[in-house]
Amino acid sequence: MLGSERPYKLYHTGYTPYDITHASDNFQKLYDLAVDLIRRGHAYVCHQKVEELKGHNVPPSPWRDRPTEESLVLFERMKKGIFAEGEATLRMKMVMEDGKMDPVAYRIKYTPHHRTGDEWCIYPTYDYTHCLCDSIENITHSLCTKEFQARRSSYYWLCNALDVYCPVQWEYGRLNLTYTVVSKRKIIKLVETGVVRDWDDPRLFTLTALRRRGFPPEAINNFCARVGVTVSQTTTEPHLLESCVRDVLNDTAPRAMAVLEPLKVTITNLPKDTKMDVRVPNFPANEDKGTHTIPFTRTIFIEQSDFREVMEKGYKRLTPEQPVGLRHAGYVISVQKVIKDSQGKVVELEVTCCSSETAEKPKAFIHWVSQPLVCEVRLYERLFLHKHPEDPSEVPNGFLSDINPNSLQVISSALVDISVKAAKVLDKWQFERVGYFSLDPDSTTDQLVFNRTVTLKEDPGKI
Repeated sequence: MLGSERPYKLYHTGYTPYDITHASDNFQKLYDLAVDLIRRGHAYVCHQKVEELKGHNVPPSPWRDRPTEESLVLFERMKKGIFAEGEATLRMKMVMEDGKMDPVAYRIKYTPHHRTGDEWCIYPTYDYTHCLCDSIENITHSLCTKEFQARRSSYYWLCNALDVYCPVQWEYGRLNLTYTVVSKRKIIKLVETGVVRDWDDPRLFTLTALRRRGFPPEAINNFCARVGVTVSQTTTEPHLLESCVRDVLNDTAPRAMAVLEPLKVTITNLPKDTKMDVRVPNFPANEDKGTHTIPFTRTIFIEQSDFREVMEKGYKRLTPEQPVGLRHAGYVISVQKVIKDSQGKVVELEVTCCSSETAEKPKAFIHWVSQPLVCEVRLYERLFLHKHPEDPSEVPNGFLSDINPNSLQVISSALVDISVKAAKVLDKWQFERVGYFSLDPDSTTDQLVFNRTVTLKEDPGKI
C-alpha cells in the first residue's frame, strides 16, 4: 500500500485508491502513543511561546528535563482544556536534519474540527502525525516531495522511539510547470484575492482544475511517464502536457460544430421552409465510430473570421469574389449581398448555394451551425505573464503582480449544434476547427457552459 496526502485525487488519474483515510480517524491512537512517548522519556510539556521557538539556534527549553510524571499530568490537562491556546505544547526530544530542536508534537487549539467537532482541543502536528498514521495504517512506502527530506530522520526516529512498525519514506522532485504556481500557500492566496474562483479554477494546474478543464486521466498519466520521476527539481513547459491532452482527445472526443463569433448567412435560393438533416461523422477519420444528425436550413451561422469583404492574398475562405464549401453539408456558397448596420459592421450575408458535386472545388471548407443551441464558452490562457512568476529576477513585485488580465475570456452567446444537447458534465468534444471543449459543472438545463480544454494546435508563440 502506498501513502498519499491526497488519495482522492487518484480518482482523476484513473486509479481507485485502496482506501481513503484521515488523520482524525486515529486521533485517539495518536493521543495514546503521545502518552507512551512521554512515559519513555522522549517527550515533555513545554511553555515556551511561539515567538521564542522561531529562528535558528533556538536555546533548549527550560522544561526539557521536567519529570515524566509532571509532563503526563500537564498533557492530560492540555487535553481537558485547562490551558489557553499557546500556553503549553508537547515537544519531542530530538534534533531534525535541518537543525530544528525538539519539534512540537501537540498544540492547543479551541477550534472545532471539520470531522470530529469539539471532541478535541489538542491537535497533533504533521511531524508527529505523518509517520504514526502511516504505521497505524500499515503503509509500506510514504512518497513525499523533496522538501520533506529534512523530516525523514524524525519520521524514522519517532517510529523507533515508540517501537512501532516503521514504513519507508521516499522523496522525489516536485514537478513544476512554467507560467503557473503549484504551492498550496500561493494557490490559497490566488483564491483569497479573487484572482481565481477556487482550487478547481481551470486556469490552475491542480488535479481538480485539470479535471474541470477537461484534461483526461490518460493524458496526465502519459505526461508523467514522458517527463519521468527524478529527485531533482524540474520545471516543464505546459505545452508538453497539452500535447498529451490532444493525443488522447483526438481519438476519444467526438466532433461537433460551434461558432463562437456568429455571422448570419441567408441562403436565398433555398425555400423559406427548407429543413434537411445532415449526417455528420463523430470521428471523420473513422466513420465506423458512428454519426449524428444536425439540421440544415435556409439560415445558417458562420464564424465572422471566415468572411472578409476585401480579398487578401493567401486568404482561402469566403469573400464576395471567392466561394467556400460548408463542411458535411454538400454545398458551396457564394456571396450575393453584404448587409451592414449603421456603424458599417457586417451583420448578415445573403448567399446562394449549389451542390459541391457540380461546383468547382472551393479552396476551403468552413464549419457552420443551423438552429443551434445558445451556450456560454470560456476560453483560457496562461494565468501569468512570465515564465517564472515566483522568480524575483523576473517578477520583482511578486507573483500576484504578474496576473494575465486576458487569462479568461467568456463568450456568452456562442452557437453550438444540437448534437451536444444531451451532454453530461465533463463530457468532451472537438468543436471542428475551433478546439477541444468540456462541459463545465456550471451548466444548467437552460444553458450549457463549455470550457476550452486546449486549442487544436499548439500556438508557436507559447513555446
